[in-house]
Amino acid sequence: MSSDGVAQPLTARRSGPLTGTVRPPGDKSISHRALILGALAVGETTVDGLLEGGDILSTAAAMRAFGATVTQAGPGDWRVSGLGVGGLLEPEGVVDYGNAGTGVRLALGVAGSHAFATTFTGDASLVKRPMGRVFDPLRRMGVQVIARSGDRLPATVRGPDTLVPIEYRVPVPSAQVKSAVLLAALNSGGVTTVIEPVATRDHTERMLAAFGAAIEVEDAETGRTIRIEGGRDLKPQSITVPGDPSSAAFPLVAALLVEGSDVTIENVLLNPTRTGLIETLLEMGADITIANKRGVGGEDVGDIRVKASRLKGVTVPASRAPFMIDEYPVLAVAAAFAEGDTLMEGIGEMRVKESDRIAAVVAGLQANGVSVEDTADSMLVHGATGVAGGGTVTTHLDHRIAMSFVVLGLASRDPVTLDDALPIATSFPEFRDMMTGLGADLSDG
Repeated sequence: MSSDGVAQPLTARRSGPLTGTVRPPGDKSISHRALILGALAVGETTVDGLLEGGDILSTAAAMRAFGATVTQAGPGDWRVSGLGVGGLLEPEGVVDYGNAGTGVRLALGVAGSHAFATTFTGDASLVKRPMGRVFDPLRRMGVQVIARSGDRLPATVRGPDTLVPIEYRVPVPSAQVKSAVLLAALNSGGVTTVIEPVATRDHTERMLAAFGAAIEVEDAETGRTIRIEGGRDLKPQSITVPGDPSSAAFPLVAALLVEGSDVTIENVLLNPTRTGLIETLLEMGADITIANKRGVGGEDVGDIRVKASRLKGVTVPASRAPFMIDEYPVLAVAAAFAEGDTLMEGIGEMRVKESDRIAAVVAGLQANGVSVEDTADSMLVHGATGVAGGGTVTTHLDHRIAMSFVVLGLASRDPVTLDDALPIATSFPEFRDMMTGLGADLSDG
């Protein structure tokens, strides 16, 4: 049920072939970072193609609370007038990040580098999610943290007069934790080193370099080492945000599963740390081709054409998890229709997303006649050539769970109903029109 107590059920029914061309909304990871680094630069940063879902709007509001001027000039066209590294102002009230887990973790790093107090909170889902992985390195840098039990929100951070540079080995692969440390380090008096035994998404490093930060990245077989020197000004940029591969995942998988489909998804971010789903689907036998490859703002971009395919089960290694952690719910739906078993290893991070995504996926699949097993950090889907459907899925206010089971309903024998589709409207408002434009059969209730 939605946060205001009024649920918005949605039913997806078996559809005819999905055909056409779509363009997914701007990448969420890059959109968050563009607004934040724009607020830390001196001057005006322009952002074209910004994702305008609820999570990104929460970051826009947060940067305004810190004193930056953030305005919308048109659809997807935004301007950020920043105050410089170390120049943010103390918010007058509590900073409410809604459901934006990525946004609040990055902002904790930014706020923690300033010698004032900032209190963060979020919605019913966000306040249940652990923040200790971010708080631990910030505490080592001298940041005072007062949080609810279990290091959860609401929480208040107060930075020291001078932030302490540290060397930090990230204990669990997390681009959010790494990014929080790097953003905090911008306002330190020396060089901070972050060591990743397993490399994760590198959007923060790429964008920091574009803004003129003194950052060095060294890749080796033993992992990645990032060094950043604090006290440098950032220069405003003109940023074009490519399409979000996590959003592209839903029409992509739907086209694979619905017989006769042929869909092109344009302008998709193809950063090597974000293409784990495509790599896995190709291993499963998917008919996917990429055209018009190009570079945009330091990132790889291309157009993806996908045709309906017969898939086979595979084992997805734990080493791939950091590159597709948000795509496992919809991969599990694809696996339900594949021939044989699909084993997903090393996915424990899914249990601390907007919901316990492993539990939510398992329950949703079982409600629709799919055999699936899970452990603390793995999931095994027993595929079949046909899926019964006919169940109702509890979304737990999690947009990725909701959209994944819409995809299931488009290819299953009987309709699939979501108990509450509000999270889709909040995080990916274009989703329904995008899917129905391709031919998907969706209805309220």
